[in-house]
Amino acid sequence: MAVVDICEVGPRDGLQNEDVILSPEVRGELCDRLAASGLPRIEAVSFVREDLVPAMAGAEEVLNRTRRDPAVLWAALVLNEKGYQRAVEAGVDEVRFAFPVTDTYAARNQRTTVTDAIDTAIRIVERSRDDGIASAITLSAAFGCPFEGPVSRDHVLRITDRVASAQPDTVIFADSIGVGVPRQVRELVGAAVGASAVGCHFHNTRNTGYANALAAVEAGASILDASIGGLGGCPFAPGATGNIATEDLVYLLEGMGFATGIDLDKLRQCSAWVADRVGHELPSLVARAGDPCGVATTAQLTP
Repeated sequence: MAVVDICEVGPRDGLQNEDVILSPEVRGELCDRLAASGLPRIEAVSFVREDLVPAMAGAEEVLNRTRRDPAVLWAALVLNEKGYQRAVEAGVDEVRFAFPVTDTYAARNQRTTVTDAIDTAIRIVERSRDDGIASAITLSAAFGCPFEGPVSRDHVLRITDRVASAQPDTVIFADSIGVGVPRQVRELVGAAVGASAVGCHFHNTRNTGYANALAAVEAGASILDASIGGLGGCPFAPGATGNIATEDLVYLLEGMGFATGIDLDKLRQCSAWVADRVGHELPSLVARAGDPCGVATTAQLTP
């Protein structure tokens, strides 16, 4: 079986757009519950300005309140070098630096330009190598921008080449507003697979997220982001609804013959737990319908 690493981004991307703000204590417990399901990677926090993203306040406390299961790679999102320094001091295993590939979105989201963000990305990769932690560079709006519209594959690949020259551990293509389709995914991922591992981050805004995820792994991506229950959305991107749901993605991948190593039942229990905490039903369908025919379980047991 081919192995796909799922990075759980619910504690960060999933919660940042919720009306209910969860305490660091509850967010830490969420991380531990997710780790207990067998997830290999968890993006637990983001080191950003708390006045702009109050749902992410207390990042250091969240990490301190988790048991930090050593089997899990603990990641954090950063948007600048100040955030990077906080992440290093908090002891994360991987720093994820994200920036949009269009100038309008970059200006609104991070008050920067694409050119300056590339330079920052390269410095962060170099610093992370010196500090002995993993680095991932996420290219947001890689399939379309909420402000500038279509984004060409060649434009994204030019940025990818510049970032990849610094040799980050992973380059991640993010469909921040859920406009991509499998053809775009196959073409972009297929052209980018190389020295760095390739990951993808999809939203299911137009019901193409799961098809895109499957296209990505078939084209060579080895890491997929997903959010428990389908929580998510970017507060700075109009119309950016939830990420693909982790439990739905696990069901799909295991049924298609990809190994995730994740316990689907425990994941569904975690989904129900967090739904209670945010106070509403989550978009995930597998959380509601389950796996009565054992599609995912049977696939895990098949040699």
